[in-house]
Amino acid sequence: MIKALVIADDFTGALDTGVQFRAKGSLVRVADGNAEDLFAVADDIQILIVDAETRHMTPEKAYQTVYNIVKAAVKAGVACIYKKTDSGLRGNIGSELTAVFDAAGGKTVHFIPAFPKMGRITRDGVHYINGVPVAQSVFGQDPFEPVRFSSVKDIIASQSHIETLLARGHVPQKAPRGIVIYDAQSDEEMMHLAQSLKQNNQLSFLAGCAGFAAMLPALLQLERSDGDLPPMSQKLLTVCGSINPVTIEQLDVAENSGIPRIRLGLRQKLDPSWLDSEDGSLSIDKWFDLIHTANSSVLDCGGTEENDEIKRLTAELNITLEEVRQRIAMTMGGALRRLLDRGLEGTLLLTGGDTLLAFMRCIRQNTLTPICELTPGVVFSQIRYGGKTYGLLSKSGGFGEKTLLLDLKHVLETNAAEEVS
Repeated sequence: MIKALVIADDFTGALDTGVQFRAKGSLVRVADGNAEDLFAVADDIQILIVDAETRHMTPEKAYQTVYNIVKAAVKAGVACIYKKTDSGLRGNIGSELTAVFDAAGGKTVHFIPAFPKMGRITRDGVHYINGVPVAQSVFGQDPFEPVRFSSVKDIIASQSHIETLLARGHVPQKAPRGIVIYDAQSDEEMMHLAQSLKQNNQLSFLAGCAGFAAMLPALLQLERSDGDLPPMSQKLLTVCGSINPVTIEQLDVAENSGIPRIRLGLRQKLDPSWLDSEDGSLSIDKWFDLIHTANSSVLDCGGTEENDEIKRLTAELNITLEEVRQRIAMTMGGALRRLLDRGLEGTLLLTGGDTLLAFMRCIRQNTLTPICELTPGVVFSQIRYGGKTYGLLSKSGGFGEKTLLLDLKHVLETNAAEEVS
């Protein structure tokens, strides 16, 4: 029986939240089709994590998508509904929280946006990324979805008419009608909020990122199923569909340490059909030979230095920035599928929810089960494709230290050595 529903706005967000539960019977599913069909799952599923793919929708479409899912969940009798938001507060925060409020019949939505262990905190209603107000951080410079406000109230108000209340670190004894925003600067404060919400019987409609989601298993008394780490190939292929400066720095550090890096040209990545051309096929063969012989390698969609050229090409090709984002994701996902079709083996790291979803659609799969967090913010799952099992790592573009790829390389090598001994 489903005890809790998590609604994420992209695939990596669904996975990095789902892995926080580590509960027996958790499932990540892409929302395709009728919202009520999402709940037709096996009886042993405790947690259903739905990737609603609303990050890049219009506010109106995001509202309707989330509203339909929450309405269906309420009808199905799901006791706890958690609207997962981006830890950098990107996307349709206001319209999606409004959708939860409306579909819940006007009941209070408790919003805890912090993720202290990843450097995301909320103080006096202002959200910070590693000490910098979010609108002034890398998330405020995103060319596709910049965060324009640092006040959580202002972010919500830009898309919503619902009343908001800043409760700071204390749960109101009588839940007000609207959205309650909470400060949190540490895991201890997060746990205090979680316990207070439980004591006040206010766990029905919650919102936040993966940080607060980690508090829910104990509150909901979920049956845990922590197993050993499955075998993983020490060969690592990173497929980067993110242009977040955090990820770009990770790739630069890896390249400077000797890890081969393949960069797609601008016109290549903006034309997914290029992969099926003669030049595309020859390029895939060349990449396969390089990746096959390297212990670690990177397939990269390029960095922020191309922003001006992208804007010029969007005008020349008469396409929007949204179409640019979709085309790049389709190209990166399609390139990875073709490499696997040629026999590539190894552990796969996909950065950016768009790239992960595009790849999953290329291999015609719409569900994943997160197994564990390999390092903070990096989720390990497994997929079956072409008769083979692959370890699949995923992360949001803005997560991780600059040495992340080197750290993952070390983890995989250590794991392989322990399997042999």
